[in-house]
Amino acid sequence: MKRYSRELTVGGALVLLMISLAIFAPNFFDTQPMISRLASQMPALILALGVALVIITRQIDVSIGSQFGMCAVIAGTAAAAGVPMPLAMLCALVAGALMGAANGWLVAGLGLPSIVVTLATMVIWQEVLRLWQKGLLLSLPDGVQWFGMSQGTGQAMVIGSTLLILVLMAWAMKNLSSGRRIYATGSDAEAARLAGLAPKATTFWVFLLMGVLAGVGAALNLVQSPQIQPNSGEGLELKAIAAAVVGGIAITGGRGTLWGVLLGMMLLANVNPALTHFHQPPYWEKAIQGLVILLAVAADGIRIKKQKHLK
Repeated sequence: MKRYSRELTVGGALVLLMISLAIFAPNFFDTQPMISRLASQMPALILALGVALVIITRQIDVSIGSQFGMCAVIAGTAAAAGVPMPLAMLCALVAGALMGAANGWLVAGLGLPSIVVTLATMVIWQEVLRLWQKGLLLSLPDGVQWFGMSQGTGQAMVIGSTLLILVLMAWAMKNLSSGRRIYATGSDAEAARLAGLAPKATTFWVFLLMGVLAGVGAALNLVQSPQIQPNSGEGLELKAIAAAVVGGIAITGGRGTLWGVLLGMMLLANVNPALTHFHQPPYWEKAIQGLVILLAVAADGIRIKKQKHLK
């Protein structure tokens, strides 16, 4: 039970928030708006799952929002040029994989600090997007939104595919040797190397997977609107990292579950709507996300000090 204390705490906070909304803002639970809110958060959840793996390996990736924006614009440009939707979405995944591989090579191959590398690539992709789109919206052809289906069916596909990815990733982290390598790399990279687990290769593939997931998130975001904004990924890195750390992913690496990330995202995703229903300014959302990250890191620091004291 103690192992999952963070997840249980976040789950309890989420339940309290839902009870408060049920009492003071019952229209928050109207079916269609609630489903729309849930579908709109699925791309961010995909990013949070990816960045959770990065953090578990004791790294960080703050370029994921820029990668998301690049993948969205690339897929949108392909779709607008008449490329079939499945191929346009594949373009997003390939672009994400290439950007993730670049981060992975710089971090794992050259041994550069991940915060420095991903800050640099974040700025690079932001500037590429700015020069490419010049702030203009990219209109998508008919048949792209909701996969060419009804809104309800499209939303169900977005939510269902995201939850399927979550289940598969959570299972792999628990049951496959690749998942155990990720935890081992974050716990003690040198011990993992001596055990023959190739921590540098693990780090590279985790960054590459992060890029692929940015492409998946961008593709799922693409189908939810008739237009693509070049800055569609702006601020998503903060939200994804906050969801991961508040959901129990230790910022020091080697610890946490993807189910906790789901709880963390559900809690944070309801902050903005809750502020609106409680008639509070919505710009408090980012401040709350930053506070959540700070509290989670502080909690990890206190836990580590207690462990050292016990030793």
